[in-house]
Amino acid sequence: MSLCAREPHVPADRLVAEMVPPPRFDSVRFGTYVPDPGQPSQSEAVRVLEEFAGGLGGAHAVGGAKRGFLGFGRSRAPKAPAGPRGVYLDGGYGVGKTHLLASLWHATPADPSLKAFGTFVELTNLVGALGFQQTVRTLSGHRLLCIDEFELDDPGDTVLVSTLLGKLVEAGVALAATSNTLPGKLGEGRFAAVDFLREIQGLSAHFRTLRIDGEDYRHRGLPEAPAPCSDEVVTKAAHATEGASLDDFAHLLEHLAKVHPSRYGALTDGLRAVCLTDVRPVPDQSTALRLVVLADRLYDREVPVLASGLPFDRLFSEEMLNGGYRKKYFRAISRLTALARDGQRLATPA
Repeated sequence: MSLCAREPHVPADRLVAEMVPPPRFDSVRFGTYVPDPGQPSQSEAVRVLEEFAGGLGGAHAVGGAKRGFLGFGRSRAPKAPAGPRGVYLDGGYGVGKTHLLASLWHATPADPSLKAFGTFVELTNLVGALGFQQTVRTLSGHRLLCIDEFELDDPGDTVLVSTLLGKLVEAGVALAATSNTLPGKLGEGRFAAVDFLREIQGLSAHFRTLRIDGEDYRHRGLPEAPAPCSDEVVTKAAHATEGASLDDFAHLLEHLAKVHPSRYGALTDGLRAVCLTDVRPVPDQSTALRLVVLADRLYDREVPVLASGLPFDRLFSEEMLNGGYRKKYFRAISRLTALARDGQRLATPA
């Protein structure tokens, strides 16, 4: 099959129903997170998050007074209790923040329909699909909202989501978030808590910051990224693998411009592998950011990637890697490299 032949249409109710941890994090729990003995902040984060989850019980947290898809047919959520109603996980890429965020979602004592988990992009897509007021009504009965990769580099969307979160906090919804780095605030390459707390404006008092130190776990003791295969090997593997897609890389990048990023998850429905020929440098930043979203969806769904052409660590120019979206590009490289390792098992001799 070809990804370029797919033009999925995603109804709004699917956007809501899919606000759960992605398949890669479906089975993670606090007990499956392996803290680095040399980084005590990791063990401390687990302890604090377990306590936070345990404190989120309540009348509407265990399935009582469920609401329908658009939030109708239920009583108003209780007012938020005093004290922080949110946690912010502050750490570099690859230290397991998403693992911990998903574990918090799983550990919170509430019916799955009363918990929401999604990336910042998925949340803004939901607002776009439902409208602001309807999104408030839809989510205000939830016990917990987890936001992965809160995008501080988009001022307009940051204000929009900050306003949304303010409404949800008033309704008693607990919050948990991670974020990326603001342009010009790269520092050590860390996610900067001070920037996050400032950008969410009046909500900072609702968040407790948990700093999680460590190196990118995807690179701990792992071999170097595999060398790209030949076009012939990739093509043969695609035809030999049930459920695999096969696309020319440049054509795929052109196709991504025609599909809204909110549909990239649906674009990968049913895929068992992605095979790409002639991988080359991404030509511009808009294209690069779309590729980042696709890489996230493939990584979430554990779809292996087999490719020819350039290795993934040469996708983005030096200017891109030194610019305001640096964190996104490094995350995409890290994730695509991990998927490329998985994809090596698909390769067969030409």
